[in-house]
Amino acid sequence: MLAIRLPQEIENRLKKLADVTGRSKTFYAREAILEHLDDLEDIYLAEHELEEVRAGRSVPVSLEEVMKQYDLES
Repeated sequence: MLAIRLPQEIENRLKKLADVTGRSKTFYAREAILEHLDDLEDIYLAEHELEEVRAGRSVPVSLEEVMKQYDLES
């Protein structure tokens, strides 16, 4: 279960879309989350890892090293 507060303008747009299409607001909220969750994970996890590298808690590995480690050299 998830409850979210939306700005009134967004709530109005979502309601109008639901009314016009005969689908629920929940349907469209779910679709939006599913559509963008992968991108959000990529962005925030990459930002977190960058902070770890800058703080010296993580060491970057070059693409060349990864390819060699997994025997992916062409």
